[in-house]
Amino acid sequence: MSNQLQFIQTQIEDGIGFITLNRPKVLNAINRQMVSEIVAAAESFDQNPEVKVILISGNGRAFAAGADIDEMKDDSSIELELLNQFACWDRFALVKKPIIGAVQGFVLGGGFELALCCDVLFAAKRTEFGFPEVNLGVMPGAGGTQRLTKLMGKMKALEWLLTGDRMSADEAIQYGVINRIVEKEVLLEEAVKYSKKLASRPPIALRLIKESVLKAIDYPLYEGMQFERKNFYLLFSSEDQKEGMKAFIEKRKPNFKGK
Repeated sequence: MSNQLQFIQTQIEDGIGFITLNRPKVLNAINRQMVSEIVAAAESFDQNPEVKVILISGNGRAFAAGADIDEMKDDSSIELELLNQFACWDRFALVKKPIIGAVQGFVLGGGFELALCCDVLFAAKRTEFGFPEVNLGVMPGAGGTQRLTKLMGKMKALEWLLTGDRMSADEAIQYGVINRIVEKEVLLEEAVKYSKKLASRPPIALRLIKESVLKAIDYPLYEGMQFERKNFYLLFSSEDQKEGMKAFIEKRKPNFKGK
């Protein structure tokens, strides 16, 4: 069943919760209402047991060519502080189910920040990534400087952030920013195929694996290993662990229920 909101489309099919950016006439420029819709949809999918994985993509020639400049060009510092618009982005980063991104065309500014919030990223050939904010006299504000640096390291992140230049899909995969490059014609098909593979896995294990990997980014090694160990132990309280190991011994396909 699909649902058309003001700036996005949503749908649930085969265990996948689809979120599609839908402002193609303006290259899916991200405004505050769109972010609110994306986050609300992701949180709804996160709570829906029918959804095992979330797939985000964009209609038209671009995934998202940046933030809606018209919306913010006259804002003051105090207005932005009171608005606290990035609180929505923080909520998106707290979604526990795997988020797969399928991007094409332009992935710039806020669109790049949204893509960097994904857990696995598929990109079409000739996709361009970048943070052009410096050319407007500003900088990324929804996590761009932080996430890009954690992926690429200080030197490479600054190289792109300070110039506002665009990187190709080939460069992005070289630096570990994306996972796979595919032909544009099969981009969504390949992302769906991967999402279906994840949807067949035990949901609680997926959730705790994602949680543990995200902790590894910020925790020292020993503390991260302690966190991982507790999640490992926790999974032995799940029905899926019993089913998975029983199916392995009986040489059959497991029937995971997310319990």
